[in-house]
Amino acid sequence: MTFQDICYDTSGRVATITLNRPARLNAISLAMPGEIAAAVDLANRDDAVHVIVLTGQGRAFCSGYDLVDFAESGGEQPGSQLGAEGSGPWDPMADYYGMKQNTEHFMSLWRSYKPTIARIHGPAVAGGSDIALCCDLAVMAQDAVIGYPPARVWGCPTTAMWVYRLGAERAKRMLLTGDLVSGREAADMGLVLESVPAEQLDERVDALAARMAGVPKNQLMMQKLMINQAFHNMGLENTQMFATLFDGITRHSPEGVWFKQRAEAVGFKQAVAERDSGEPIAADASRPLSPYTDS
Repeated sequence: MTFQDICYDTSGRVATITLNRPARLNAISLAMPGEIAAAVDLANRDDAVHVIVLTGQGRAFCSGYDLVDFAESGGEQPGSQLGAEGSGPWDPMADYYGMKQNTEHFMSLWRSYKPTIARIHGPAVAGGSDIALCCDLAVMAQDAVIGYPPARVWGCPTTAMWVYRLGAERAKRMLLTGDLVSGREAADMGLVLESVPAEQLDERVDALAARMAGVPKNQLMMQKLMINQAFHNMGLENTQMFATLFDGITRHSPEGVWFKQRAEAVGFKQAVAERDSGEPIAADASRPLSPYTDS
């Protein structure tokens, strides 16, 4: 199978999926989510593979959706508009359809019958954290960072894996601030399995993959299905439905529209710097929550 934005390799009983847009810090393109799912399916169909490792090429794991394409470019995001050719106003259900498809592609890592390990170096932020947290296990370099800054404006994590990994209070701590935390902090709070010095990351991931690769595939599959079912019983799919709908809404709130216009005017890097500065976001765009609130 030929891929555009990822690489796929196997060695013994381990398949490796590598996000491969290093010049953009492996930012998510339109093609990447579907390619991840196709590679997971390829590994699941390969009788020799027992374990899947997901990593990124170059200096990052994944920097999130490519804001050059999705924020700086004028108009609506691809696939979120009314009309056969993408013309017209925002259609919430067209937006949901496209983003839910991406969510399902990322969740292929979670649903994979074979265990998945995220090897995280550099940033794993925004949509990149969605991808990482869909894996069964995550190992981070101590100096890597993870978080969901678009929680401040213009985003809601569609996979909703933060709450299932951290519990309510710590998930709120991350998503009500949009902060990034280091690999060491992420391990301390239980977001990832562990963190190690960057120079030991490959060794630790390889050892973990090798340990699981010695287990029969049917055993790995049964243990994973049993554990995942507990999360499905807690309403994972319903939570993801709301999260994906909310993600579209965040991009069309008054503040979300401000962020998009700001990115178009000054570039996404400056818009992101203003979003994350700690100053009030788009104060002049805010509206009362209730139409009955006194002005």
